[in-house]
Amino acid sequence: MHHAFLAVKTADANPLIPQVPDLIYGGFVFLVVLVIFIWKVLPRLNTMLDARTDAIEGGIKRAEEAQAGAQEALERYNAQLAEARAEAARIRDQARDDAKKIRAELVEQAQSDAARIVASAQSQIEAERQSALVSLRSEVGSLAIDLASGVIGETLTDDERAAAIVDRFIADLEAVDRARDAAKA
Repeated sequence: MHHAFLAVKTADANPLIPQVPDLIYGGFVFLVVLVIFIWKVLPRLNTMLDARTDAIEGGIKRAEEAQAGAQEALERYNAQLAEARAEAARIRDQARDDAKKIRAELVEQAQSDAARIVASAQSQIEAERQSALVSLRSEVGSLAIDLASGVIGETLTDDERAAAIVDRFIADLEAVDRARDAAKA
């Protein structure tokens, strides 16, 4: 090794500056590596970078589309929810209206049933009153005839005469009742 230092020293050349043949061989090798790099490696790098760029941009686009889709879905959901609430309100209102109608019909039917029952009861009471009056007239008449026979001392067996006396007596009683009712009113 020592001989190499001596050879360099004697040539009066600077060891830091390369010799011309070294520059030619080095330049040639550099050009070969540069051509191979441009021809083989650079297109692959560009392809990988383009694919990565597309993947990133595609991911961003997909995310934006997904966000837009989610926004649309949320708007549709809110619209459907509002529609369902409006439908529920309409159903409640319809049910209230139906309930009011049914209640009014039931009240009307109950009132008509009550009126019919009252009218029936009044007609039955009137019929029983008339029946009682007829029965009472005959009983009062026979009692009055028996009493009158005892007071007068005659028998009042004549039916026409007895009926006339009973009718006149009952008419007098009814007149007295009417006068009392008029005085109370």
